[in-house]
Amino acid sequence: MPIAIKNSIIDISSEETTKELAKGLSNYLKGGEIIFLYGEMGVGKTTFVKYLINQFQIKKNLQTSEVTSPTFNLLNEYDVDALSIKHYDLFRLKDKSELKNLDIFENKKNTITLIEWPQLINKEKLNKTIDLIFNYENELNNRSVKIVGLD
Repeated sequence: MPIAIKNSIIDISSEETTKELAKGLSNYLKGGEIIFLYGEMGVGKTTFVKYLINQFQIKKNLQTSEVTSPTFNLLNEYDVDALSIKHYDLFRLKDKSELKNLDIFENKKNTITLIEWPQLINKEKLNKTIDLIFNYENELNNRSVKIVGLD
């Protein structure tokens, strides 16, 4: 499955298409990117993150990790050789001041930052951001994702 053209909507109703999208996107990410994942609970954000992280591990012949949502601890971190992948879930945060101690904005070239529920973040000062907007379609029977910011 080719990666989406900028601002296109991709049907990810099956887990296999979600996996293929993650695989395709992994070829574009080199480090330094911040990816915002928007969408309702259960729409596939964490499933996508799991396949994306696992794809990086597979490329480096590493054991794939169990990837879970960091809802309660806010951050799960995965090291894939020299690349670090930080997976944040900001669902429980209520105020922008709670972001200060999370080191989300450390823009390191060897880090890919994935943020679920990023609504509290001011994106204007950030470089290399990509939005993944997950949606339910067809009365919750299907799912889609729109990619914004991928050059």
